[in-house]
Amino acid sequence: MSQLSPWWRPDRHADRRPFLIGRGRIKTAIRSWFLSQGFLEVEPGLLQVSPGNETHLHAFRTDLIRTDLGTRELYLHTSPEFAMKKLLAAGETKIFAFAPVFRNREQGNLHAPEFTMLEWYRANEPYQTLWEDCAAILTIAAEATGHAPWTYRDKTCDPRALFDRVTLDQAFARLAGVTLNGADRDQLMRRAETAGIRCEPDDTWTDVFSRVLVEKIEPDLGTPVPTILYEYPVQEAALARPVPDNPKVAERFELYACGVELANGFGELTDAAEQRRRFETWMTEKQRIYGERYPLDEDFLAALSEMPPASGCALGFDRLAMLATGAERVDQVIWTPLST
Repeated sequence: MSQLSPWWRPDRHADRRPFLIGRGRIKTAIRSWFLSQGFLEVEPGLLQVSPGNETHLHAFRTDLIRTDLGTRELYLHTSPEFAMKKLLAAGETKIFAFAPVFRNREQGNLHAPEFTMLEWYRANEPYQTLWEDCAAILTIAAEATGHAPWTYRDKTCDPRALFDRVTLDQAFARLAGVTLNGADRDQLMRRAETAGIRCEPDDTWTDVFSRVLVEKIEPDLGTPVPTILYEYPVQEAALARPVPDNPKVAERFELYACGVELANGFGELTDAAEQRRRFETWMTEKQRIYGERYPLDEDFLAALSEMPPASGCALGFDRLAMLATGAERVDQVIWTPLST
């Protein structure tokens, strides 16, 4: 992108404009659908005490300057999740937001440091209901632009088709030839190396898991139909509750189309003590790897104790718009992308 003329040059804007118009149509149609389903649109604040506490998320910091000139360190959020769950604790039951979010160390065809996340929550409903929401959203996006099937690189997907559903255990066995269930770090590493995955001596279980997922599994998901990948190992589900009859896996799913991850959904964890333990574990790991850690949002942890059982999903709206308009990069569907 840095070798091209600036996006605001009339010739480049003219090339991008059909994608941007398509983005607007998709957003309008999705908003109308949520409202028709009884959801309330909310506007979560961007400034937060904590940007999120997952190991590999990197935030933008800023300082709040009070009227007495004292300062307080705040962050631009990496997700509206904490704020929206506080709204659930306050009594809201069906909410959605098109939220600007910010993540450092992210730039590329599928990533931008500032992007839009479509996030929604349903109180007192199972997380499988979110799969039905995702199916509706993909169909709406395709109909809003009149563009289907979708293609990204050499992968094709019919967004209107019945979703394929596969567990992590099934995907690892089917696509990588790796038995995931019950494997400790050394066992998983040996199995990954047998499957042709290069591992390093200091790799953690999560490092090996992620390499297999990225190299052997994700490229084949969401083609020729969208894929729901679900029941993640509990240690790979930051804010999800365990599956009741199988606590080693969590109520987490991801949605893929054309090998592109579009959405990440949870049956939400409401055990504040367990959430605190997970956050502290991940911040210790972040400190080890990156030499920094983010504070915990004590207000959020307190709200979890008041929050009803709920399910929530975060969908990368720019990626959805990219696929549904036929764009090749997310910066083509962002009105004013950051120049680099």
